[in-house]
Amino acid sequence: MENSLKNIFAITELRNRVLFTLALLGVYRIGHHIPTPGVNKEALVELARQAQNTMFGLYDMFTGGSLSQVTIFALGVMPYISASIILQLLTVVWPYMEKLSKEGELGRRKITQYTRYGTILLAVVQSFGIAIFLERQTQIVGGLPLVYDPGLGFRLMTVLTLTTGTCFVMWLGEQITERGIGNGMSLIIFSGIVVNFPRAVMQTFDQMRTGQLGLIRIVFLVVMMALVVAAIIFVERGHRRVTVQYAKRQVGRRMYGGASTHIPLKVNTGGVIPVIFASSILAFPATIAQAFQGEWALSINEALGVGMPLHNLLYVAGIIFFAYFYTAIIFNPDDVAENMRKYGGFVPGIRPGKRTAEYIDTILARITLAGAIYLAIIAILPQWLLSGFRVAPIPFVGEWLDSVLPRFVTEGMGIQFFFGGTSLLIVVGVAMDTVQQIESQLIMRHYDGFMKKTRIRGRRG
Repeated sequence: MENSLKNIFAITELRNRVLFTLALLGVYRIGHHIPTPGVNKEALVELARQAQNTMFGLYDMFTGGSLSQVTIFALGVMPYISASIILQLLTVVWPYMEKLSKEGELGRRKITQYTRYGTILLAVVQSFGIAIFLERQTQIVGGLPLVYDPGLGFRLMTVLTLTTGTCFVMWLGEQITERGIGNGMSLIIFSGIVVNFPRAVMQTFDQMRTGQLGLIRIVFLVVMMALVVAAIIFVERGHRRVTVQYAKRQVGRRMYGGASTHIPLKVNTGGVIPVIFASSILAFPATIAQAFQGEWALSINEALGVGMPLHNLLYVAGIIFFAYFYTAIIFNPDDVAENMRKYGGFVPGIRPGKRTAEYIDTILARITLAGAIYLAIIAILPQWLLSGFRVAPIPFVGEWLDSVLPRFVTEGMGIQFFFGGTSLLIVVGVAMDTVQQIESQLIMRHYDGFMKKTRIRGRRG
């Protein structure tokens, strides 16, 4: 590891890329401390606490806390991510976008340009919505208004500030991708998440110092963290190989083909997108309930609250559904089978064409189920750490389950360390991708990487 780090700074181009990436991430974190004009900071703290289980809380995690403080980067990369997902969906249902996606580099540039336009449009709409939302919060803390001077001027200033901040964040991400190392947008989300880790660790140590957490629980937490991270790395790198054989064919006097290769089908094809979709949909009723005051709104908000049985059931079902849905969007077995047939490829023992597509689709359905279950387990892990699983409200069997299940299952670990869920998937995934890119840069220049193989050297003489 030490030699690999030295090799990074020994290569001038790679060193400059790493330093450039760190510098732009530092600029992004500076923007986290620049507030939007006209907003009461003291009242924002209470508002963020009340909205932590709504879409507000979900988006706040992706912005590294900028949304709850309404800084100039309050929207972060969420408009860009939303625009990218919308365009991905359009490539399936709109023939024009589907044609663009198959035109190579020129088509990708056009799609990137449309993504930028979509990002600006979404940023304007979302920033205007935030301005209206803040103005309606008349009294939060001690009778102080959230907005000092509500009106058209505040709305225009908020739209201009947040939209400009989103455009700047988008530019930072593109510059990191082009001139730095790793995926810029992913690294921006990564930096916003990991910046909260030291504070969570200090809170855990404070709990240990005050006696709220015993040594056994701390040891159990450390062991579980290592096992969960190892499991995420194992699954994210895991894939099923479908063997493909290419028949020999003669073009002129030369023979082509005859080689054997494989199609790698990832276990978790959808990545973290299914968890984000499921979280957004479950947070939507709570967001609506805050806008409407009434018994029905409070009942819905309570039934779908984090930790409630209905919330857990819908959360797991949503993750499984969106895992299949998103995989079906980004991977088409019919196109893969048709391309194989055109170039003389076939799966041994399977007829080319429709039978090959059905074979690939069957394999993909099986491994997607495994990937979806893995995502569901990781997603509900933080809830168990914080408060356990509430099963008593389940009709007929709730009280019986409460008496049968161990206390550490129903009551949780009582740990305030937010470990697991969407944040952990993003952090580990982005770290793996960045390390892999650095690894490829080192190997390309004949340096030892992070994952170097053991060399066996014989003795002379």
